[in-house]
Amino acid sequence: MRNIAVEILKNKPVAEQDVEIVERKGVGHPDYICDAVMESISVALSQEYMRRFGDILHHNIDKGLLVAGQVERKFGGGRVIKPIELIIGDRATFKVGNKQIDVEGIAIETAKKWFQNNLRFVDAERHVKYRVVLAQGSEELTDIFRRKGKLKGANDTSAAVGYAPFTPTEKAVYDAERFLNSENVKEDFPETGEDVKIMGLRRGRSLDLTIAMPLISRYVKDVSDYFKKKDRIKETTKNFVRERFGREFEEINIHYNTLDKKSQGLGGVYLSLLGTSAEDADSGQVGRGNRVNGVISLNRPMGTEAAAGKNPVSHVGKIYNILAHKLAKDIYDNIEGIKEVYVWLVSEIGARIDKPHLASAQVVLKKGVDKKTVSKKTEGIIENGLSNIGKFCAELAEGKYPVC
Repeated sequence: MRNIAVEILKNKPVAEQDVEIVERKGVGHPDYICDAVMESISVALSQEYMRRFGDILHHNIDKGLLVAGQVERKFGGGRVIKPIELIIGDRATFKVGNKQIDVEGIAIETAKKWFQNNLRFVDAERHVKYRVVLAQGSEELTDIFRRKGKLKGANDTSAAVGYAPFTPTEKAVYDAERFLNSENVKEDFPETGEDVKIMGLRRGRSLDLTIAMPLISRYVKDVSDYFKKKDRIKETTKNFVRERFGREFEEINIHYNTLDKKSQGLGGVYLSLLGTSAEDADSGQVGRGNRVNGVISLNRPMGTEAAAGKNPVSHVGKIYNILAHKLAKDIYDNIEGIKEVYVWLVSEIGARIDKPHLASAQVVLKKGVDKKTVSKKTEGIIENGLSNIGKFCAELAEGKYPVC
C-alpha cells in the first residue's frame, strides 16, 4: 500500500489573491542555458547507456556553471575578446567491465549542438570553451543501479511539489517569453537577442510585464536607431499580450529595457553581440532558473532541488519534481469542481521510487462539490501515476518533459 493523503483546503486560489509575482528566464539567459545544456547531456548519456548496455547507468549532470566571457560592443558590430566558459560537472559512469564510455566527448558534443540549435549568434566552436569535471560516482549510490528489480531505489531523501492550473499571470509571462523567442519574431525582428527575462506583477486585474531583452549590435546603427527599433518591439509585444490576455486583465502595461537612457550613448542602451548576457555581463548556474513548469512563481510553494541533469531513473530530485506537476495537471484536468490543486511527493533514500514516503494532494474546491468524491478520485490518479512511474521515467530519459 502506498502512503497517499488528500486534504481539502479553504485557501483563496492564487489567481484570486490581490498580488501575484511571476518570473521567467528565456532561452538565452545564462541560468536557462545551464539547465537546458545539462539536461540535454543527461538525455544523451541515458540514450548511450541504453544503446550499449540496455539500461540507464548512474549519472548526475546537475552541477554546471556558465562563466561569462568578455566582448567589445559598438554600434554595427563588435568582437569577442574572451570566450564564455561552460563547466560541466558532477558524476557519471565511465566504464562497465572492460567497456569505456566517452562521457567527456558526449558531454561536449551535446553542449555544442545545443548552442548551435538555440543561440543564433553564438559560434559553439569559437565563442565557448568547455571544461568537463565529471567523475565516477560514489560506491553506495552507484550500487543502486546494480540492484535487482525494474524500478530503482531513490538515491536521495527529498521533497517536491507541483501545482495546477497556471494562473492567467503565469500564462502571460510564459507565453510572452515564448513569443519573443519565436521564429516569427526573430524573422521580423532579427535584432532581438535570445536573453529574454520577464517579471510579471499583477495587482488585482492590472498586469505589469517588465521585460529585459538586448538588441544585437550588428543591426543597430546608433542611439536613435536603437530607440526606434525598441519602440516597434514594445508595441508588437503589447499587441500580442493584449490580444491573448485582454479578457483576463483590465489593464496591461509593458515596460521594456527600463535601464535605457538616451543621453548616455552606448552605455545607455542594452546591446549584445551574441544575444546572451553570458557574453560579458552575467554568469549562470544550474538550479537558478525556471522551475520545471517553466516559471518562477513566488506565490507558489517551491522545492530547492535542481531537476536539470539528474538521472531519470533514481534521482527523485528530477523524477518527483516533474511528476508532481504532471499529477497535479492530471487531477485538475480530470476531476470536475477543482479550482486549484497541489501535489507533494516525499522520498526516502533507498525506497523504491514508486513508493514515496508520502504522496499528498491539497485541493481547493468550488462551492457545492462533494469532498469525498474528489478525494477518492484524486487518490486514484496519484495511485495510477505512481504505478506507471517506470514508463514515466523512460519518457524522462528521452527528454519528453522539459525542465526549464
